[in-house]
Amino acid sequence: MTRTAPAPTADSALETEMSAMGRNARAAARALALAGPETRTKAIAGMASALRARADQVLAANVADLDDARAKGMASAMMDRLALDPKRLDGVIAALESIAAIPDPVGVETARWTPENGLDIARVRTPIGVLAIIYESRPNVTADAAALAVRAGNAVILRGGSECLRSNLAIHAALVEGLESAGLSPDTVQIVTTRNRAAVGHILTGLGGSIDLLIPRGGRSLVERVKREARVAVLGHLEGVNHVYVHASADPDMARAVAVNAKMRRVSVCGAAETLLIDRAVADALLPLIAGDLIEAGCELRADPAARALIPAATAANDDDWSTEYLQPILAVKVVDGLDAALDHVARYGSGHTESIVAADDAAIERFLAEADAGIVLANASTQFADGGEFGFGGEIGISTDRLHARGPVGAEQLTSFKYVIRGKGQTRP
Repeated sequence: MTRTAPAPTADSALETEMSAMGRNARAAARALALAGPETRTKAIAGMASALRARADQVLAANVADLDDARAKGMASAMMDRLALDPKRLDGVIAALESIAAIPDPVGVETARWTPENGLDIARVRTPIGVLAIIYESRPNVTADAAALAVRAGNAVILRGGSECLRSNLAIHAALVEGLESAGLSPDTVQIVTTRNRAAVGHILTGLGGSIDLLIPRGGRSLVERVKREARVAVLGHLEGVNHVYVHASADPDMARAVAVNAKMRRVSVCGAAETLLIDRAVADALLPLIAGDLIEAGCELRADPAARALIPAATAANDDDWSTEYLQPILAVKVVDGLDAALDHVARYGSGHTESIVAADDAAIERFLAEADAGIVLANASTQFADGGEFGFGGEIGISTDRLHARGPVGAEQLTSFKYVIRGKGQTRP
């Protein structure tokens, strides 16, 4: 009796599809690495041009995503991250143009020397290979991640959140058009087109060894799942529990401006400040002014007892407030006894993302910059500058809170590895 093969299940069909994406990405990565910087530049510039030409389709797709998200009761912070408008889309296009203009990192020699054996040894930047990026809500990541990956010579597989699938697919269509205009394979930038969450599980396996680096960008639950389950290297981005510390020597006007901007410029970004620390020596005079500015801007304050005594409108902070990434117009406030206490608080509650001091005392500034343990540390500047575009990277895939490979904003250079290129004259080792 002839046995009929079982019909493929939905999961087996998805596994086959995902495995094919991995193989195609590996082939595209080899071609991209050999394509040369001019071709990569042409592709990224083509992406920007195609995205501008398709702006109406992208914005219409985003409206549909927003309507669905609103009907499902999505939180306001997530809605803000999801939303595109003409100005934001112009910013995405400008980021692509900036990435096209930055120097290509592939093949750059970062060091060269000759040891006693006479070998000419160079360390040269190389692509990592195939990246997979799993992200939530932000459709701009689709464009930024693709352009940065291509700039660094990497193929990439993108898996955005189901809540912005229409937006992502519309953006991806423009990206493919840009790739093809430069003669590159559309498999250089692939996007998962299904809302099926099982696709993430397949990516975490590494797709049969096709994926070299996995980058999650989203909430704590996503990042923790990826780090827990991934069978490939992960470049992580945890929460932005960021502090602004107002030192006793701070200029009052500067402190007020930095504190308000750090929190309220855009509350839903990971660089937003979540805790204000203020030196007890200036709290009586300065904290009511800063608090008044924040409240006027629409910020809710949750304060320790010393701060509450100076801010009648503040509510009492609990232990969880010091370690919470609100992503809302809410700010924890604490009065501290000098620089040591501020650094202790940052060490205990900070997430390793971004920390800022406002001070005129150079010694205090230098000590804070040296001892605050974070990927980004600032003096007399808003934490909202925690952005690869502001660093001159053109864009970023995220802010890495890891300690290995890359830390802080992840741009094109951070998406490369290196190899040692050695030229000899017939040397043999005794």
